[in-house]
Amino acid sequence: MQSHTMLAMVWRVMALLGLVCSPQIAFCADEEAASVVVVYNRDVPDSRRVAEHYAARRNVSNDRLLGLSLPKTETISRAEFEEQLRKPLWRWLTENRGWVYAKTNPPAGLPVQATIRYAVLCYGVPVKIRPEPSLNEPGASALPPALQRNEAAVDSELACLPGSVTNYLLAGALANPFYAQTNAATLAPTNGLFLVARLDGPSADIAMGLVDKAMAAETNGLWGRAYIDIRQITDTNYIMGDRWLATTAQMLWHMGFWTEMDTNAATFAPGFPMSHIAFYAGWYDEHVSGPFTLPQVEFMPGAFAYHLHSFSAATVRNPLQNWVGPLLAKGATATIGFVAEPYLAGTLDLPTFVATWLGRGTTFGEAAYIAQANLSWQTTVIGDPLYRPMGRRPEDLHAELASRRSPMLEWSHARVAVLNLATGLSPLEIIRYLENLTNTTSSAVLTEMLGDLYWQNRKLLDGLYTAESALKRGPSPQQKVRLLLKISDRLQLLQRLPARLECLEMLVKEFPDHPRAAEAKKEIEELKAKLSKPRE
Repeated sequence: MQSHTMLAMVWRVMALLGLVCSPQIAFCADEEAASVVVVYNRDVPDSRRVAEHYAARRNVSNDRLLGLSLPKTETISRAEFEEQLRKPLWRWLTENRGWVYAKTNPPAGLPVQATIRYAVLCYGVPVKIRPEPSLNEPGASALPPALQRNEAAVDSELACLPGSVTNYLLAGALANPFYAQTNAATLAPTNGLFLVARLDGPSADIAMGLVDKAMAAETNGLWGRAYIDIRQITDTNYIMGDRWLATTAQMLWHMGFWTEMDTNAATFAPGFPMSHIAFYAGWYDEHVSGPFTLPQVEFMPGAFAYHLHSFSAATVRNPLQNWVGPLLAKGATATIGFVAEPYLAGTLDLPTFVATWLGRGTTFGEAAYIAQANLSWQTTVIGDPLYRPMGRRPEDLHAELASRRSPMLEWSHARVAVLNLATGLSPLEIIRYLENLTNTTSSAVLTEMLGDLYWQNRKLLDGLYTAESALKRGPSPQQKVRLLLKISDRLQLLQRLPARLECLEMLVKEFPDHPRAAEAKKEIEELKAKLSKPRE
């Protein structure tokens, strides 16, 4: 099949599956920028620096920056939240006509008009509202004991701001009426929802980088591989988490991401060669583990990383504790976490998030709130809420990348290959497609994919030699580790032991500190002993 024919077929298939932008999500960047208020802590100089950086990058006017005097800690008391954050923000929105309420005194209900739809909370703005035991609310005692709690994520509480002029129960969680909504345009203050996210993390520079990487992905595409980590559990109380993750893996594969799913009970091992990460989701370690503890993690620009744990965002500013802080410190562009126990049903509905954000092409902020069953609860949304990686038709992006000879074009071709595999085209057709691409001869990404397809289709020597060629075509460090391990395994199967010895020695020499190096050293000694024995 000719390359242009396969490309045209893929674009048609994506359109039929709804994996391209539709008129429903037509948007204007200037209009979206005008719908944002950027909130910073005026007592934290770096907080303002993050706010000004975001405003400059997203073309948000300076009169949409709001500085408030707030605690410098990640936590805030309920009283401080009310008097120093919620009320001042609401007053600013109404006084500046970001929200207009009906002329009653006091105001009642929801705004009848709203030009401000998003709030971006900047590094330095508290993340979590502490529990308030003295808060005695009528109705709280009627909740199940596990829900008789009033701590909350600041983001999630502020999401309810449009209707906060009428009291609602702070204990427990509010049902999100926008959960699984298919029309993102309905997520508006006039309907009771404020889309609140934050630029945050272990440092102000990391927080500022979130918008930079998001905009890079909007320009060049969100590319890379997907990694999903399930637990294979059978406990009916928790099986939904595994089902969410497994379904997400299938969805990402059908969206064109080369997807690897780990099915061991443990999380990905530290030595797992995780290269070119576009999307990661897994569970259930309390603190960061596996490949994410290595000095360098290969997150692609725009990457989303999510670890399902009840306290994944217990702190977001520590690069070593829990998950949110470490993932951001290692290069993720966006993540979602929980400041306190949300219970499984109160966590992110990952398939809904992926279908909304990557399938229908909404903003990160819209998808994050469509995928939450609860508000006034424990979820914090970290990343640029305007981030929209799928805002263009894939064929238009492909043509643009080709016209400017972008190195990211290899990933667009990789998506074509995966989409065809996912829709049932013969792997032999994909092999021909990759063989005929001039890009393959200079791309480690496409060459590795071609070698894997050869190997899977019993073209063993082609699979070996092509993997060896990929080593010479500029692989990333983790990709090179993966290639060396693949080549070693293939040489073992083909009983080419001297060549396997050389391969393992290369791995140890080039990556002496990699977690797989110790294992490789043992294999080297075993191979040397075996090869030194005289043949019988």
